[in-house]
Amino acid sequence: MYGFSKVPHAIGAFAFALAVVAAPAHAQVKVEKPWVRGAVPGQLATGAFLDITSVKDAALVKAESPVAATVEVHAMEMKNNLMTMREVPKIDLPAGKQVRLAPGGFHIMLMDLKQPVKNGETVPIRLTIEYADKKRETIDVKAPVRGLGTSQEHQHKH
Repeated sequence: MYGFSKVPHAIGAFAFALAVVAAPAHAQVKVEKPWVRGAVPGQLATGAFLDITSVKDAALVKAESPVAATVEVHAMEMKNNLMTMREVPKIDLPAGKQVRLAPGGFHIMLMDLKQPVKNGETVPIRLTIEYADKKRETIDVKAPVRGLGTSQEHQHKH
């Protein structure tokens, strides 16, 4: 026999299922270990680095930050025995594969800094992700500033 006592459980289960379906899309993308290299007074640019993993095929197509007038997605590569850096239209994020944005490779350039970013501060960065179906979403990241010449990995070694 089903009494009214079962109804709240069914409603609760339905509400939970609805909440899972309506969960924010950013659950599709995980950002880990974000950091920004510190800048000295007069330095007009610095880099932001992070690890990013998407549940489904996607691409990082844009980055923005209030600390810089210009923010670009960049790649560094060796070309004719010379390290070159250039803006790229996107960084592919294959489903389930972690993509590392790190010094010497893909990274986010913060240019025309409005003020130096100092060790211990946090830099807000907004990432725009585009999926295969052309739908886009933004992810807000808070990246701690690390001292010049340091990286996230160095911060954790003792």
